[in-house]
Amino acid sequence: VPGDIDEVNALKLQVDQWNIPENLGDPNVPASLLKLWYRELEEPVIPQSFYKQCISNYEDPEAAIRVVFAQPVNVSKTKMDVNNLAMVMAPNCLRCKSDDPRVIFENTRKEMSFLRTLIVHLDTSFVKGII
Repeated sequence: VPGDIDEVNALKLQVDQWNIPENLGDPNVPASLLKLWYRELEEPVIPQSFYKQCISNYEDPEAAIRVVFAQPVNVSKTKMDVNNLAMVMAPNCLRCKSDDPRVIFENTRKEMSFLRTLIVHLDTSFVKGII
């Protein structure tokens, strides 16, 4: 569920000035802002130079880059299970440079599957005590 665009823009203005609000009523607003920041990056979170490797290894946890740091939690509240997280985050983390709609369509499925693989198989035990 996207956050209200006016609230997202207002939050963006605040955060850009390092004025971080403590109480936000709608969690979709900061989530939408995070996705907006991802989309505005000149280079995606996963650099373009890794794109072909990601698409080629979309089901191989050993080949996946350590990008995602926590498995989905509170699914009953957020409705963001692993599939929804992958669907939302894939276009924000990976970008297909092709102009061919068929390639884009085919790779979209692989992009989502790659992110799903990261989320499900990423060993986050190394971050215990850090976050």
